[in-house]
Amino acid sequence: MRILVVDDEVRLAQSIARGLEADGFDVDVVHDGHDGLWRVREGSYAAIVLDIMLPGMNGYEICRTLRDEENWTPILMLTAKDGEYDEAEGLELGADDYLRKPFSHMVLTARLRALARRGAGSRPAIGMRVGDLELDPAMRHARRAGATIELTPREYAVLECLMRHSPDPVAKHVMLDEVWGIDFEGDPNIIEVYIGYLRRKVDKPFAVETVRTVRGVGYQIVEPVGSR
Repeated sequence: MRILVVDDEVRLAQSIARGLEADGFDVDVVHDGHDGLWRVREGSYAAIVLDIMLPGMNGYEICRTLRDEENWTPILMLTAKDGEYDEAEGLELGADDYLRKPFSHMVLTARLRALARRGAGSRPAIGMRVGDLELDPAMRHARRAGATIELTPREYAVLECLMRHSPDPVAKHVMLDEVWGIDFEGDPNIIEVYIGYLRRKVDKPFAVETVRTVRGVGYQIVEPVGSR
C-alpha cells in the first residue's frame, strides 16, 4: 500500500515514514505543497497524509485542487492548530479525515488503513431522483427545478446516502459508517452540520422541505408534496 506524506516538518515527516514503513506501507515524502500536488498527479496512492501549513501551497489548496480535478484519493489532514473551524474547513473541501498534532502513530496507522479500505470512492452508475431533486454522478452535483446545486464532495456523499436509502430514514451511526467510515473517531455531531448545509442548498432556496429529521431515528429524504 503506497502512502504520500506531505509535511514541511522534516523530522516529523521522516518519523511518520519510518513508522509506516515498519507497518508494511510504501511511503513517499515531500516537504512542499507544489511538490505534493505534482506527486499525487503523477503517482497512484492509497491515501495522502497532508499537513495544512505548507510552503508554496497549503493543504487546503491542495485538497481543493485535487477534488476540483475529480481526484478522490483519500486525504488525512494534519493540523497543529486548535479549534474546530480548521478541521471543518478541511472536511468541507473534501478531506476524508484529520488528526491534530501531536498524535499517536497507532491511531495514524489505523486511520490510514480505514481510508485505504474505503478507497477513492465509487460513483453511482446512474443518477438518483426523489421528486424533483436529482443527483448527477458525472458532475457530482444536484439539480432541482432546472437549477444546478453545487455540492462539496462531503455534501454530495451525505445526500447520496440519504437518497439511496429513501424513503427510509437513515440513523446517524449508519451515515457515519457510510460517509465517514467505520473507524471515524471525530464528533458525531458533524452529521448535524452537514444536514444544515444540505438544507440551505437543496431546500431553502426552493421553499420546500426534502431533508427531514425523524426524531429518535435520524434523517430522511422525502418527496415534497406536489413535486414531479
